[in-house]
Order: sequence, then structure tokens, then C-alpha cells
Amino acid sequence: MPLTTALEWLDLIEHELLLFAAFWFAIGAIDEFGVDLLWVWLRLSGRVGTGRAPDDHEAPLRGVAAVLVPAWHEAGVVGAMLAHCLRVWPQQELRIYAGCYRNDPHTLAAMIGAAGDARLRIVVHDRSGPTTKADCLNRLYAAMVEDEKRGGFIVRSVILHDAEDMVHPAALAALDRGLDDADFVQVPVRPEPQAASPWIAGHYCDEFAESHGKGMVVRDWLGVGLPAAGVGCAFRRDAIEAIAARRGSHEPFAAECLTEDYEFGLLIEESGRRARFLRLRDGEGRLVATREFFPSGLYTSVRQKTRWLHGIAYQGWERLGWSGRPLELWMRLRDRRGPLTAIVLAAGYMLIVLAPISALAVWLGLAAPPPVDPVLRALVLFNFAALLWRVAARVLFTAREYGAVEGLRAIVRMPLANVIAIMAGRRALFAYLASLRSGRVKWDHTLHFGHPSLAGAH
Repeated sequence: MPLTTALEWLDLIEHELLLFAAFWFAIGAIDEFGVDLLWVWLRLSGRVGTGRAPDDHEAPLRGVAAVLVPAWHEAGVVGAMLAHCLRVWPQQELRIYAGCYRNDPHTLAAMIGAAGDARLRIVVHDRSGPTTKADCLNRLYAAMVEDEKRGGFIVRSVILHDAEDMVHPAALAALDRGLDDADFVQVPVRPEPQAASPWIAGHYCDEFAESHGKGMVVRDWLGVGLPAAGVGCAFRRDAIEAIAARRGSHEPFAAECLTEDYEFGLLIEESGRRARFLRLRDGEGRLVATREFFPSGLYTSVRQKTRWLHGIAYQGWERLGWSGRPLELWMRLRDRRGPLTAIVLAAGYMLIVLAPISALAVWLGLAAPPPVDPVLRALVLFNFAALLWRVAARVLFTAREYGAVEGLRAIVRMPLANVIAIMAGRRALFAYLASLRSGRVKWDHTLHFGHPSLAGAH
């Protein structure tokens, strides 16, 4: 009968989806267990921990520090960002290069409104925007080199920040001193909770609290490549020149890359140079981190994560390849699992839809109960236990940074984060295929309308 045949096909599809999802969920769980166990061991053994930020964070720097701030359609935040940065970082060795495009007069006007400090230089790109963030960074780097020739000085460190960032007062000194024994230093990113968007914007709090509270700490201890976050990261000048020479160009940042920060961080390791991840707290217990408001809407969140997936997973594979070092290979697999994760999550959510239909058919006597597969049953039980572990870890890291209420909200936000990942995975695949056809990529920029310093963040 047609109904019986349809139910048989439904049962077959459900079984195959369950097997596929259960297998890859188990692989992902084992991967996460490895990082979790390493982090627990490092914490219990005292090998890692959160340090104390320098009390004399307003003391002179070791040398000139150039902060590059690329911007496109950031009139709503860049003025506040520059003003706050110049206020809390009083060192005279600081130089800020803020860049905008010739066809973005509103951002230029906002930058001019923050001017008045000799440490700030506004650079107008001679191209119409948007190009890519890396292209804008290269223009700022060229302006910095011009100033070195004119002023007779040499920049010691190059620091990357975005127009929506709120820097910590102690971060500049921490980055400057961190470069004494490293070529690249990264401080954490701390998304700020938003009362108007506790779920979409809030899920960034969960992800970064765990990633920058555990994942980056483990990577730092393992000595593998550290992906730069693009904000709150500092590079020694000679390291940047070495990367440019490696690329065979006078421009250090790959203008055709959507995640030039991620790529640059890994190239530091490939060049045999040292990277460090700094977790510090100031005298009041606040994390020394870059604070910012992440997207609060579904579409903007999906678009942002599309860019991350496109750049890290697809372009990263194409441009950086893999590594023969087992630990480095492990980390690159973790970085590039996003597209596969999206597919596996989609299969899991399809099962949520199909399972009640099959159960109803069995209850009505229209279909026989499926035979119990012991291997599949074991996988499902293992994944259920792994899910409970993952939820507990997410709650722990979020609550540690944001408090118990946000920690509990993290439980509800996990399914939402999965939906965003599925949508971004599909969009990233089509964006990558489109770039292969056209040979061009565009800065799929996220607009920002609020700066934490204006909202009373500390």
C-alpha cells in the first residue's frame, strides 16, 4: 500500500539520518572532551591561570605602538571608540591610524569629530568601499610606514582593533609587555550583554566565554598556532615584515582574504615565531579584554558568521592547507569543522521533526517498531551524556564571566546558536562558490550602532 511504502521509506531515512548524526556528534564530543580534559588538568596542576594586569598601566611603552582601526559605515560608533581609546590610553608612544573610504563621508565626519589629539591620524582610502578589511588595513599600514620615514622613528608593535571596540585601560600596557617574549599577543574578546537582545546577542557571550576561557588557553599551552581575533591583538613589527616577505609582497595583509586576522595569527606559528594568549584581570577583578556589542538581530548574526565560516573554513583550507604536526592538524580541523557541524546539526533537527511522525505511526499500528541496533543505541546514549557535559561546561564558563543568570540563559541559547550555525553554514557555502566563479570577495560588513562606553560599560 502507498501509505505503508511511505512509512517504510520514512523509517529508512530516519535510521540513516540518526546513524549519520550520531556518529559525527560522537566524533565532535570526543574532540571537545580532549580540550576539556586538558583544560581541567592545566587548571588543577596550576600550569595555567588568570594573571594580574599591570598596576602601572599608564607608564611609558617599550616603543611606539601603532593601532590600526579600519572602518566602513561606522559613523555610529567610531567616534566614541577613538575618543575612549585616546582617553584611557594616555601614553605618548601611541599612534592611532583610523581608516575610512572616500565614499563614506559620514564615517569620516565621525572620525574628524574625535580628532584634536596629535596621536590620531585619519587616513582616507583612495578606493571606493567596501573592498575587504585586509585591504583597508594595508592602506593604514602604508600610512604608518610613511610616518616612520617622515618622523624618523620605528614602530615596535602593530595592534589591530575594530571601530566598535571598547578597549580596557590596562590592555595597551599588557600587550606591550607581552611582546617582550612573543611576536604575537592576543587578549580575550568579551561580548557585552544587551538587554534588548538577550538571546541572539547573548549567545556570543556564551561562545566567547568558553572559547577564550578554555580553547585559547589550551592552544596557548600546547604551543600551536593561535588565531588572531582581529581585535585586541598585537604583533611585533619585525614579525609583520616577515609575514609580508613570506607572501612576496610589501603589503602584510592578504587583501583577498575575509579573515585576514585568523590567517595572520597562524602564519606567525608557521614562521617559527611565538604567540601568546593573555588572560589577566585588573585590580577590580574585571577581565582585561576587548568589549563590544555583537549583532542583536538574526540576519546580521547569520551574515557575520557566514563571513567567519567562509574565511576560516573554506579560504583557510584553500590558502593555508594543513599541517604535518599532529597537534596543529587537530586545531585546524577544529577551526574548519563549521560547515560539517552545520550539516550534522541540520540532520539532528530533521530527526526532531521525523521522530514524532514515526512514533505516531507505531502507536496507530501503521508501522512496526524499528529493531534495536545496539551500536546505534550506544552512540545515542554516549551523545546524550556528552550533551549534558557540554551544557554544564557552557553554563560554567558563561556564569564565571557574566553571572548565574546569564549562565542559565546559556542553556536556552544553545539551540538558537545551532540554528544560526545551520543558516550560516548554508550561506557560507554559496558565498564561497560565488567567489570561486567571480574571483572576488567583498567585505560583508556588520553595521554597529552602539558603543559600550556610551552605554555605561566599565
